[in-house]
Amino acid sequence: MRANIRRNLLHRIVIVGGGLGGLKMAMSLRNKGYQVVLIDKNNYNQFPPLIYQVASSGIEPSNVSFPFRRIFQGCENFFFRMGEVLAIDEQEKAIKTTFGTVHYNDLVLAAGATTNFFGNAHFEHNTLPMKTVDDAIHLRNTILERLEAAETEDNPERRQALMNIVIVGGGPSGVEIAGALAEMKRTILPRDYADLDASKMHIYLINAGDRLLSAMDKTSSAKAEKGLEELGVEIMSGCMALDYANGQLLLKDHASIASETVIWVSGIKANTIEGIPATSIGRGGRIVVDRFNRVKGMTDVYAIGDQCLIEGDAAYPHGHPQLAQVAIQQAANVAHNLERQQEGKPMRPFNYNNLGVMATIGRKKAVVEIGKLKFGGFFAWLLWLVVHLRSILGVRNKTIVLLNWMWSYLNYKQSLRLIFKSKEEQQEDLAL
Repeated sequence: MRANIRRNLLHRIVIVGGGLGGLKMAMSLRNKGYQVVLIDKNNYNQFPPLIYQVASSGIEPSNVSFPFRRIFQGCENFFFRMGEVLAIDEQEKAIKTTFGTVHYNDLVLAAGATTNFFGNAHFEHNTLPMKTVDDAIHLRNTILERLEAAETEDNPERRQALMNIVIVGGGPSGVEIAGALAEMKRTILPRDYADLDASKMHIYLINAGDRLLSAMDKTSSAKAEKGLEELGVEIMSGCMALDYANGQLLLKDHASIASETVIWVSGIKANTIEGIPATSIGRGGRIVVDRFNRVKGMTDVYAIGDQCLIEGDAAYPHGHPQLAQVAIQQAANVAHNLERQQEGKPMRPFNYNNLGVMATIGRKKAVVEIGKLKFGGFFAWLLWLVVHLRSILGVRNKTIVLLNWMWSYLNYKQSLRLIFKSKEEQQEDLAL
């Protein structure tokens, strides 16, 4: 197969992955005199911070997904190709993809990370990840299906297992989905599922560490824990999930929870690509790079975002946090360095500017840390809303998301709790 990309005299930069880092990279280089090729397995960019809102029926998938071809409409010498990268051939300066071979002058790896199940096949096949929009849609369908099944289940033990939701992972994703589901239990169940006793719906948050949001200050962790407990979330810190099979989540000390819905947000690992030297792979499968994001042991190959691990930064000896802002800032720096390189100027090392971290706890609470400033509550939630609304692409999407949030805040009567399934998924259900 041929990649079918026009050859010309322009310097070609190939970007693998259209997440926040890859998208920033492509937008920084468009119309700058390069030929830019963006490759992604999806034909859209997705906004990770709001994926949990899709999973909990808060907003539609289309509100956090943006077609690449629309974003780059009218850009000269820009090409998007949907497919997966199979391997890098450094000698040929090319990548092998599912649609053919693509040559490059510079290659930027921005393929991000995937869910880490830590080698446990039962977790991988039986739990529900929440990393992508596809994951979120499947999770939303599953939660709604479990509630529908619970309404017609006569066996009380089986009904309870259908109504128990377990979240494994006490980071921002775990905290945010736990809060959103607790709000659903409090406001939606009594309206939509009147035949179910809402008090029987239990939301468990399993955290292996001694506190939630371990990357944040202890004060923020305490506020998040208190907020979730007020919403009715049952937090189990210092508790490790060992296995999940036959509808039973096994915990350490031989305790277990019967649940048909286990959400896995316990960790991530970098996506790997064949052709990277084994000596250039670090902890968590991350690609080892220098302060300029150049891949160790390779020439004209860069890695940014969740996929990379920068060596030599004294402020982050174990690597930068796998956050959106890190990926965006690294993309901007690499794009700037590529331009400087073409101009014969020295490149500038990456220095992370921590703009702060935040996490929501339900509908009107959040925790925010900006420098030495740490606060929570309603004002923190408003700030969270503004920051994320500004970050969403497209005026139409910003408007729709804002209206959804306003309507949700007032009465929780969105018509988003619909179960859509592909024919393949329907056939799989029939086979069970």
